[in-house]
Amino acid sequence: MRFIVDTQLPKRLCQLLASFGADCVHTLDLPMKNKTEDHAIIQIANEESRIIITKDLDFLQSHLLFYKPEKLLLVSTGNIHNNLLLKIFEKNYSMLINLFEHKSLITMTKEEIIVHG
Repeated sequence: MRFIVDTQLPKRLCQLLASFGADCVHTLDLPMKNKTEDHAIIQIANEESRIIITKDLDFLQSHLLFYKPEKLLLVSTGNIHNNLLLKIFEKNYSMLINLFEHKSLITMTKEEIIVHG
């Protein structure tokens, strides 16, 4: 799996995903770093077949209206400590990978994974 992690999420998330064998890029790794505009993140994700992981609802609107980005994981955990966020990803990683084989939009909360469409 290939991911791009958006600005609002910690770079440590990329490191965790990489430890599971994923190819992960954080916006901090991009030339414009966290100032990279959404359309550029979407373009990179689509060109490189990456799933965008974000809390930003602008990506959700773009996905629903234009199917851009092609795959999106919306993190709806509210403001939580990064360690708890990482534990949620550890717990759900295998399920997310399986779901993204056939689905393009998933929301992850503290308590559940919601598959759209």
